[in-house]
Amino acid sequence: MTFDLLATDGLARRGRLTTGHGVVDTPTFMPVGTRAAVKSLSPDDLRAVGAQIVLGNTFHLLVRPGPDLIRELGGLHRFMGWDGPILTDSGGFQVFSLARLRTMTEEGVEFRAPADGSTHHLSPERAIEVQHALGADVIHPLDECLGYPATREDTERSLGLTLRWARRSLAAHRAGGAGAALFGIVQGGFHEDLRARAVAETVALGFDGYAIGGMAVGEPKPLMRELTEVVAGALPADRPRYLMGVGKPEDLVEAVARGVDMFDCVLPTRNARNGQAFTSDGAVTLKQARWTRDPAPLQADCPCLACRSFSRAYLRHLFLSEELLVYRLLSLHNLHFFLGLMAAMRAAIAEGAFAPFRTRFLARYADAVMC
Repeated sequence: MTFDLLATDGLARRGRLTTGHGVVDTPTFMPVGTRAAVKSLSPDDLRAVGAQIVLGNTFHLLVRPGPDLIRELGGLHRFMGWDGPILTDSGGFQVFSLARLRTMTEEGVEFRAPADGSTHHLSPERAIEVQHALGADVIHPLDECLGYPATREDTERSLGLTLRWARRSLAAHRAGGAGAALFGIVQGGFHEDLRARAVAETVALGFDGYAIGGMAVGEPKPLMRELTEVVAGALPADRPRYLMGVGKPEDLVEAVARGVDMFDCVLPTRNARNGQAFTSDGAVTLKQARWTRDPAPLQADCPCLACRSFSRAYLRHLFLSEELLVYRLLSLHNLHFFLGLMAAMRAAIAEGAFAPFRTRFLARYADAVMC
């Protein structure tokens, strides 16, 4: 993997990530394919909306169908029919999200799978082994993600564990001989000095890129943005910076303004399945009766399939009727919106016009009636 920084505008960065499976223009948004599929969409759909890289979930693919089967069938790219770059997370978010179903020790984490109650062990070494078997282009070390709020004592303990796991993960990756890029994960909770320690010790290990973990876990937005800027500003300028799990449109713009390059979130497809479409003028929630007779598209200037061909009234009808087509159409639209937003930010940075772009977008989006 190589990363080239092509332009800056303030703290905002325009770059290019080159992997063995293709090029990713940054800032970028990664659709989430938790179980080797972005829900309701095919690889052709993803290419049509402009996706260059997708995310797979280490824990869920470990549980089903298992990394050995995926490796036997040619690796994750061939298994899911996606020939572009793939990034896999570490399983660390499930330490947070599945807290009631796991036991954690210095050695690693034992999970009880929500679907069938089966048990699965992830150590730092096993997490790397699983991701090597999947064949992802960008992988991550096992870490612990804490929710907000957390005491300083708990945060210090957690950070120490994450740093020890990072060293073990890096050693396993180097011993494994895989060609993937390994990104270090910066934790440290919501204490600026602990985040500074996390940056210094993680960067000293020499990873290929750096992820900012433990954000969007219940904290106030100003705090998230303040610490994102602190952490991003302390990371090496010549390596990609990935803000994990953050995905509201206004948060993407604000994080790019603070020097972040990569994002992922389930929001575009999850909200689509709940009947919500993102537009430049706010969100359209189709269950509301106000759209019953509305002949307009979701967004007039959007070229996606849903906006080219169908009205809000029709999409509302599909949603209320639980027709499967609506999940695909809304997911296509939402990802088109998110990926279009990233493309617009890249263009603004290249033109030295990111500041006015940010002002215009946030003013229009914030002033919209969120319905």
